[in-house]
Amino acid sequence: MKRIGILGGTFDPPHIGHLIIAEEVRLALDLEEVWFIPSYTPPHKSNVKTKPEHRLKMIRLAIQGNPYFKVDTIELERTGKSYTIDTIKELRKRHSDKKFYFIIGGDMVEYLPNWYQIEELKNLVTFVGVKRSNYSTKSAFPIYIVDIPLIEISSTVLRKRCLEGTSVQYWLPHSVHQYIKEHHLYGH
Repeated sequence: MKRIGILGGTFDPPHIGHLIIAEEVRLALDLEEVWFIPSYTPPHKSNVKTKPEHRLKMIRLAIQGNPYFKVDTIELERTGKSYTIDTIKELRKRHSDKKFYFIIGGDMVEYLPNWYQIEELKNLVTFVGVKRSNYSTKSAFPIYIVDIPLIEISSTVLRKRCLEGTSVQYWLPHSVHQYIKEHHLYGH
């Protein structure tokens, strides 16, 4: 079976932290690919202001040049709130020849007991946790922990910096930064 990493999120915008996480997990677990799955509306966030087509284009720009990274639009196609259980069930139906590894940050590791239908979900996917400052990676659920360099970049901080006109050079792939400027995203 092909081993596929899944990295979900709003990617509003995608930044080097996302790319480092994906690459480090791919290498540590010897995954064939990592699929970036942008959510339409995640259950834990009230609203995402940036249109899905902009977030999708930015992800595609961010991962270009890495043959191991792909984008899957399954959650954008579904629209509305996206629960991981629904996404994984559909992915397993579409790709029965693949084993999925769902990559989550330390903040989500702590939140796993609250995930929708977690008892069923834990039997359908292998969770992979990566460390984040101020969060524990200890869990009652089975989870691989991958040590990665701690890159404390958040999309929230990036949006704020763009709004304030503060440099985001090196925080984002150049192509993503250019796209943000061209489309006047985040007050840029």
